[in-house]
Amino acid sequence: MTSNPRVVPTIVLVGHGMVGQRFLEALAERGLTATHRVVVLCEEPRPAYDRVQLTSYFSGRTPEELSLTDAEFITDHGIELRVGDPAETIDRATRTVVARSGFSVEYDTLVLATGSYPFVPPVPGKDAEGCFVYRTIDDLLAIEEYVKSRATTGAVVGGGLLGLEAAGALKGLELATHIVEFAPRLMPVQVDEGGGAALLRTIEEMGLTVHTGTGTQEILAGPDGAVTGMKLSDGSELATDMVVFSAGVRPRDQLARESGLSVGERGGIAVDEQCRTVTDPQVFAIGECALAADGRVYGLVAPGYEQAETAAATIAQDESAFTGADLSTKLKLLGVDVASFGDAHGATADCLDVVYSDARAGTYKKLVIGRGGELLGGILVGDADAYGTLRAFTGSVPPVSPEQLVLPAGSGGAVQLGPSALPDAAVICSCHNVTKGAIRSAVTDHSCTSVPEVKKCTKAGTGCGSCVKVLGQLVTSELEANGVEVDKGLCGCFAQTREELYEIALALRINSYQDLLDRYGREGARGGDGCETCKPTVASIIASLAPTIGASGYVLDGEQAALQDSNDHFLANLQKNGSYSIVPRIPGGEITPEKLIMIGEVARDFGLYTKITGGQRIDLFGARVEQLPLIWARLVDAGFESGHAYGKALRTVKSCVGQTWCRYGVQDSVRMAIDLELRYRGLRSPHKLKSAVSGCARECAEAQSKDFGIIATANGWNLYVGGNGGATPRHADLLAKDLSDAELVRLIDRFLMFYIRTADRLERTSVWLERIPGGLDHVRDVVVRDSLGICAELESLMAAHVAGYRDEWAETINDPEKLDRFVSFVNAPDTPDPVVGFVAERDQIKPDLPLLTIGMRPQQPADVLEGSAQR
Repeated sequence: MTSNPRVVPTIVLVGHGMVGQRFLEALAERGLTATHRVVVLCEEPRPAYDRVQLTSYFSGRTPEELSLTDAEFITDHGIELRVGDPAETIDRATRTVVARSGFSVEYDTLVLATGSYPFVPPVPGKDAEGCFVYRTIDDLLAIEEYVKSRATTGAVVGGGLLGLEAAGALKGLELATHIVEFAPRLMPVQVDEGGGAALLRTIEEMGLTVHTGTGTQEILAGPDGAVTGMKLSDGSELATDMVVFSAGVRPRDQLARESGLSVGERGGIAVDEQCRTVTDPQVFAIGECALAADGRVYGLVAPGYEQAETAAATIAQDESAFTGADLSTKLKLLGVDVASFGDAHGATADCLDVVYSDARAGTYKKLVIGRGGELLGGILVGDADAYGTLRAFTGSVPPVSPEQLVLPAGSGGAVQLGPSALPDAAVICSCHNVTKGAIRSAVTDHSCTSVPEVKKCTKAGTGCGSCVKVLGQLVTSELEANGVEVDKGLCGCFAQTREELYEIALALRINSYQDLLDRYGREGARGGDGCETCKPTVASIIASLAPTIGASGYVLDGEQAALQDSNDHFLANLQKNGSYSIVPRIPGGEITPEKLIMIGEVARDFGLYTKITGGQRIDLFGARVEQLPLIWARLVDAGFESGHAYGKALRTVKSCVGQTWCRYGVQDSVRMAIDLELRYRGLRSPHKLKSAVSGCARECAEAQSKDFGIIATANGWNLYVGGNGGATPRHADLLAKDLSDAELVRLIDRFLMFYIRTADRLERTSVWLERIPGGLDHVRDVVVRDSLGICAELESLMAAHVAGYRDEWAETINDPEKLDRFVSFVNAPDTPDPVVGFVAERDQIKPDLPLLTIGMRPQQPADVLEGSAQR
């Protein structure tokens, strides 16, 4: 099939990845989509999506949520997008491109954005069943499907950026994961030996096995042709069910080669500074398929965006050139922040390194400083919060000494430089080359008053996202500098912050959400129903102050019940198929054989999936909503109570066995953990709270990764605060040392109540500690030295909580009215939800997701949906 004859100039884009989509946007911005016919030939079965965030698919993001393509944009600009129909031949003599379907189109301008392909080492067995690459959504779908039936162990060939992304995906699929890297360290291009060592320690602590300094010699397969292992260059063999090749990429330049375009010796379509191919001025190449004029093939998205904009500008006959790009990058790999910028490896003559390293925290920071004191580059592993500011200072002399820039928050000499210290020429968003001056101009000259508006105006923050934090600080500071009052209210219903609402409720003894909204809500919100932001936030405030302000401490009492999030609504954790999980409290991780047997009997009798949690508890999955009270009754009768796994409250206080059993222990960590967990159970807070007690400095309970952690010493206890694991790990800071039992409890009381009093909505202690003015030093002044004179009040609030604690499960099963809510259908209370089903796996159950899909109700017309919302 041949397209219609050209009546307007035609631009054909071959490839529709992230760079291709940016090229289309650049065409539209210059009005070229209105004066040209634009045809896009896309190989994949879906339009452009965010390949940088590919691994987030395994965290629940759907392919649709990863999409970068707005259907309205394509339609509004008349772009002819052909997905699943790649270009197969280019005839430059007739300026014609033929696609796989037979579709043929003539062009005036041809733009190649074919990207790259994964490099698979030419080792024997590389084509065995169970070998995959990690590049596209279809690759992820294939890996996911194979894991379901064939794999429990996986190995990734390659320990660079893509390799660690792939390893994170396998870990997310619950495979025992190995990483094989030929270089002597992980991420050899981005980090140096020290950074690689810090990264290695952190990744190994996550349970992954890393093999550096060794290559893959052969993929071993069984009689059925499926992968069984790998033979490595050091002579060892590695047993694995799956191999994912992620050892780098190569430019996809085959189409260009076949059409006679010049390519580099090591690949890449040769282009000039305007991104025109050196062979044919009517053909452009951008992104990972292009060999730029400086002799590089750029594998990052930011340079690709610059090339896309350069090509569009050249087509529009505007002056533009791509002469090279900043290779700075910040990524979160396996939950670890890794960043490098500028001359990270110190190649500049006479440069010096300033290094801070904390092996226990997995933190490594190196700044490269020039002879004149200018910042040349750096490497950040484990803590990359300063990346945006430091990168922007590259090439200039920072206003403080380099030593102060690498020290951790809370250290005596540490200095936190804000974006206000940056010059206007500093590049804030490297993906779109947006300077601080451009962001300030968006606020002052274009009347932008929020981060989303500045993003739309400048495109800053719409690429990899690493600059969003600095962007928000800049927007706020610029608005305030212009005399604009920045709305820091909790939501559209309240102009006050969470902290201010807490103070109002405490001072005036307000114990009703409606009363608080009607008296202190915004004018238009008073008398209304509130929103999904403020209702659970105020519910948490009321619950944490309940005994003091005269409210019920039971979250399902009266008005409180309607304010709760989905988990609190049923006092259990909602799972992906509509069932719930139950976690009984096991203080300090200590449990008798009788109670352990009882949990097993309950799980067996109700057919629940059981799993040991990281918090030394047992999680029971697969309960239907109507089964919850029946299960709780069994557990409560056996002496258990709610573990509050569903709430923003204290979860667990882990412990090692301490001096009672361990020959290294110096204090009774189990007793202390039990005492603390029973003291703070049910304490509602802005976010979940986790704790641990270690009986000696060997730190087996991992106390320094908790919101408040305790480590025994020969003289008492050391108290650490503000730690965090999860997606953004943070090492806890030492608040006080060598405390007695009474001193320890008193300081924890004060710390927790001060955090609950002053933190923002959904703000972990780790974030709060770095945000609050003065940081750790201020918190120490308040809770240790009583600098504000509020410690007596903080202790009183905690004492009221301890005295007023009631188990929510027991309260529920003893109240017939409360039991009425535990049904799937209020109009058919005896009918279970038909889409909640299970299938067998490893002698237990798992959600039957196909059943869930089949049982989903079809989408209704808009008028029906509106009526449903009103019922």
